[in-house]
Amino acid sequence: MTKLAIVGTGNIAAGYLTDLRTYPGLEVVGGYDADPAAAAAFGAAHGLPIYGSLAELLADDGVDVVVNLTPLFAHVPVTTAALRAGKHVFSEKPLAPTPEEARGLVELAASLGLRLGCAPFTYLGEAMQTAWKLVRDDAVGPIKLVYAEVNHDRIESWHPAPQGPYRAGPLFDVGVYSLTALTAMLGPARRVWAYGTILKPDRVTLSGEMFSPQAPDFSLVVLELASGATVRLTANFYVGAGTRQSGIELHGERGSIHIADWTNFDSEIRAGLPPEPVPLLGEPYRGIPWGRGIHEFVSAIADGRPHRCSAEHAAHIVDILAAAAHSQQSGTPVDVTSSFPAPLPMPWAS
Repeated sequence: MTKLAIVGTGNIAAGYLTDLRTYPGLEVVGGYDADPAAAAAFGAAHGLPIYGSLAELLADDGVDVVVNLTPLFAHVPVTTAALRAGKHVFSEKPLAPTPEEARGLVELAASLGLRLGCAPFTYLGEAMQTAWKLVRDDAVGPIKLVYAEVNHDRIESWHPAPQGPYRAGPLFDVGVYSLTALTAMLGPARRVWAYGTILKPDRVTLSGEMFSPQAPDFSLVVLELASGATVRLTANFYVGAGTRQSGIELHGERGSIHIADWTNFDSEIRAGLPPEPVPLLGEPYRGIPWGRGIHEFVSAIADGRPHRCSAEHAAHIVDILAAAAHSQQSGTPVDVTSSFPAPLPMPWAS
């Protein structure tokens, strides 16, 4: 039995906890949040013991893996403390705010002989794995052009604490899903161009509090990949149900692959010229099984093999995000030189 502890009991913690409890061999033994009232409410709602401090959690020899679900600004200190306490860590995305901090975490985990994994894990889902298999099988020829649309709506209309995501911006908060999936399938980026702006400076929370985005609420990014493919990605906190564009299109010499949705594991896949529906591999999960990445991470540790959602890959994504931010400010392209070990497809999709 592998014992997990959750740090950060905010908006996504319930989804993680509920799904993690469905996996045999995993046990969530407790949680912690810097907000004691929020932690207590979460523990009471979900029957989860709550630690009095992060130090108390990290001192618990019964905790094998720390699941870091804190806001981005807390990722580095929490992950660093957990690694130094001898815990494996699986972190929410992005791995760190800056490339230097991300590389520091990768190096620290390696030096301590510990595992460090990072979301997003959605490319482990049936839809993305099916699309990736089509790419590997050369179903539409070499992929030359990719369109990725991340229209995540005005999240203050449903998110209880939207200021955090608006401080990071949609590229950092949700654009990383498509960036991670596409680099897993097609390989690393080598050059980045980007544009960003704030479309709606005045926002209102569900409780009526006014606030303003601290980062662009719309980003347009163009990537040159080492494979030769060009990717155009848009991410925003402005458009939601009002658009029909919500997925990823991969275009090759002999046709196209359409992924209808970048989040759900059972998203429709079409391929060919014209694209026709393709049966999904595996047993499609309806929605998002939040614990799948962690289950794969823990299984890899037990099996003594590399885990798929690697820190090296996550650090490359941070490099892309930093390059995009620099390009938005400078108006010029930015080169990316980092790489990562290519992840393997899931066994049932290989």
